[in-house]
Amino acid sequence: MLTIFINGEEVKAKSGRTILQVALDAGIYIPHLCYHPDLTPAGICRLCIVEVEGKGIVASCQAVVEDGMRVWTETPMVQKARQVSLELILTNHMGDCLSCPKNNECKLQEVASYIGIDEERFKQLRMLAPQFPIDDSNPFFIRDPNRCVLCGICVRTCDEIQGIGAINYAFSGFATTIATFGNKPIVESICESCGECVVRCPTGALTPKERRKPAKEVKTICTYCGVGCSIYLGVRGNEVVSVRGVKESPVNEGRLCVKGRFGYSFINSQDRLSKPLIKRDGKFVEVSWDEALDIVASEFSKYKGNMFAAIGSSRCTNEDNYVIQKFARAVMQTNNVENCARLCHAPTVTGLNIAFGTGGGTNPISDIDNASCIFVIGSNTPVAHPVVGIRIRRAKRRGATLIVADPRRIELCKHADIWLNLRPGSDVALLMGMAKVIYEQGLHDEKFIEERCENFEAFVESLKEFDLDFVEETTGVPRDRIIQAATLYATRKPSLIIYSLGITEHSHGTENVLALANLAMLTGNIGKQGAGVMPLRGQNNVQGACDMGCIPTAFPGYQPVKDDEVRKKFEEAWGCKLSGEPGLTLVEMFREALNGNVKAFYIVGMDPAYTVADASMVQEALRKAEFVVVQDIFMTGTAQFAHVVLPATSFAEKDGTFTNLERRVQLVRKAIEPIGEARPDWWITCEIARRMGAKGFDYSHPSEIMEEIARLTPSFAGISFKRLEVESIQWPCISPEHMGTPILHVERFNTPTGKGHFSPLHYKPPAEVPDDEYPIVLTTGRSLYHFHLAMTRRVSGLMALHPEERVWINPQDAMKLGISDGDLVKVISRRGEVLTKARVTEEVAQGTAFMTFHFYEVPTNIITNPALCPIAKTPEFKVTAVRIEKANGGS
Repeated sequence: MLTIFINGEEVKAKSGRTILQVALDAGIYIPHLCYHPDLTPAGICRLCIVEVEGKGIVASCQAVVEDGMRVWTETPMVQKARQVSLELILTNHMGDCLSCPKNNECKLQEVASYIGIDEERFKQLRMLAPQFPIDDSNPFFIRDPNRCVLCGICVRTCDEIQGIGAINYAFSGFATTIATFGNKPIVESICESCGECVVRCPTGALTPKERRKPAKEVKTICTYCGVGCSIYLGVRGNEVVSVRGVKESPVNEGRLCVKGRFGYSFINSQDRLSKPLIKRDGKFVEVSWDEALDIVASEFSKYKGNMFAAIGSSRCTNEDNYVIQKFARAVMQTNNVENCARLCHAPTVTGLNIAFGTGGGTNPISDIDNASCIFVIGSNTPVAHPVVGIRIRRAKRRGATLIVADPRRIELCKHADIWLNLRPGSDVALLMGMAKVIYEQGLHDEKFIEERCENFEAFVESLKEFDLDFVEETTGVPRDRIIQAATLYATRKPSLIIYSLGITEHSHGTENVLALANLAMLTGNIGKQGAGVMPLRGQNNVQGACDMGCIPTAFPGYQPVKDDEVRKKFEEAWGCKLSGEPGLTLVEMFREALNGNVKAFYIVGMDPAYTVADASMVQEALRKAEFVVVQDIFMTGTAQFAHVVLPATSFAEKDGTFTNLERRVQLVRKAIEPIGEARPDWWITCEIARRMGAKGFDYSHPSEIMEEIARLTPSFAGISFKRLEVESIQWPCISPEHMGTPILHVERFNTPTGKGHFSPLHYKPPAEVPDDEYPIVLTTGRSLYHFHLAMTRRVSGLMALHPEERVWINPQDAMKLGISDGDLVKVISRRGEVLTKARVTEEVAQGTAFMTFHFYEVPTNIITNPALCPIAKTPEFKVTAVRIEKANGGS
């Protein structure tokens, strides 16, 4: 520690800190406008100047402390210089403070109050009239350049934190302003509407359009993607009026994406389900809870065994999902219980379990900062997991090597050292080709393989199939780029693999995951800080839904239903006989319903009628089912097929836990009272069970459910609400004294032998390949501004930013088909067709097309490919052969 003196007061300081940082830490105020602790000091406003003995006047935000330094913050020279700087700022600033949205929260007001203004002198200065138009094009915030002090905080935020650079200084002299490229409205720029600049702006230049001060704030977890950002919900009355990030969170460090910050209005939407509904004569009518629950209990009692299927929710809490699977197994006597992970990351669970013995990501999100090389494959991270995307761009800015493998020219490609633009469905060829290069060049980690892995010889033998001529021809990636990528990944350690649905949603999804695991083990990039394999889970609690046993093969904690000892433990705890026969997977449930074998469904917080591949099949299965109960917060597309609809609470109206993509269990806290007569999912399920005469469903609070989970699930044994009130915990956490496990497989793998298992692989083409009738490969993915279907369409600002579906087509394909941008087209597959508009763009390669799946009006999954991965039973959403035609009527 260094010792400096500020105004004669001795202050201890860490080396490398600036005078301003040390002063503020010591509670000594120095006025400033352009400084922000998250950003690189810029020294623009000149208000933070101080006098340093022997150096004179310096900008305290940039001057680094030295041992023995003597600093004076209020000398006459300092005060005079600050006053001149402040006057120059104020002459170019609108003075209508009372009507400014930032009144009483404005840093300029704070600084002016501290420094003081000489009214007579100030009146003599030339005052500029407002000269810039206000930009209100963004649905969530307003830009008023006339209130801007040119501090550059917004510019640095967009550059240093977001890595986007959507705004910068423009023009010169009195006309200097902050502008987008070409000075266009911000909604027409590359701005992602995250709002990070808005929350840091010191004046009224950037302000939210929705600006109501909350009466209180409640700390909880975001309900959108699997990152698991910590947030404060601002509450006024019984309404959520604001969201802000929790800076202390190890997950998001206070940062949020556009959905997390602004996409909360669905909570209090007028469209929320508020009363139980029963379908009579083809129409839904409102009924009491007692009537609805009695009907459900009576009907479910007719379908015990494998005639029944339950679908848990990746949007619900761990406690909700635990109760759902317990109900299916203990009350309905079947292992037919699932969740949406079957449609996305089931290959992650199966693949990583085969290779490592645990079906979860190996490292914390924060390890992105420690990686020397980051290999992103099958993940449009800044769109699907924006806060992780921020970390990747930050790591690249700090010097990490970035390799991106994706068929589309996604935004992350702009930052990449290498872009491997592989053909959809050719992942195994690419990854095994990279492994072959690493092995043949002697870049593999022989010591790690010898000591910690098994089946290596069989894996090496399988590499013979992947000579680079074959790999280049199959993937479309030039061999020199494959060699370069393989070499970088193997040599710039630690290397981290990040992947998502572009890897898993294939008919060979498990093989794709195994190929990634092979690559990590081959180079020794596992069980170490900054290395490992990081699957980016899609929904907020898709990890937790699987952990809690909403899968047909395992009880909570992935304890196999086939295992007699495991089954005996749960039978004793639940007081009933349990089936040891694995249940049906998600798609199989609906296929069996079509065959008449599954007759009743209990669907909680999922919309399978529009999210499962070949959605027409699912809809027909729901029509054929004898009794369907849907439990949700909105009247979803699936709910329209139900016989009974039960209104559930959103995440904002209940307590519980979510588990994010890094296995981090975090508390979800109730912020408002339920909307109407909505009830928590766990309560509803327990009420049904009790009315069917079941025991063991008498919980009074979710904390009691977590206590039962901890008793029965070794990986959760040390987790409790009491501990989670203090800090989040990453499983496995094997005792109340255990601190959790940020990094898996540090000393041994969780396989029976304790060794990582190499898998020999063979290339399999996608189940559908283009031909003369269907010459284009359609792939699907998410939008930055939407999340599945029902929630974000109730947020008007998100709908304004992405109002409709488009099919992305390469310009060369569009020219051949006579299609122009904006034309109405038909996208046709072997299963059906949808009508949408065309977006002609070079972001997709020739011969490929892209669509999202966020709009009921254009149900993309009517046409997607239902071919299943034979191991994980996940459909091949990412490769569908289609043809695209201009619709009758033209553009």
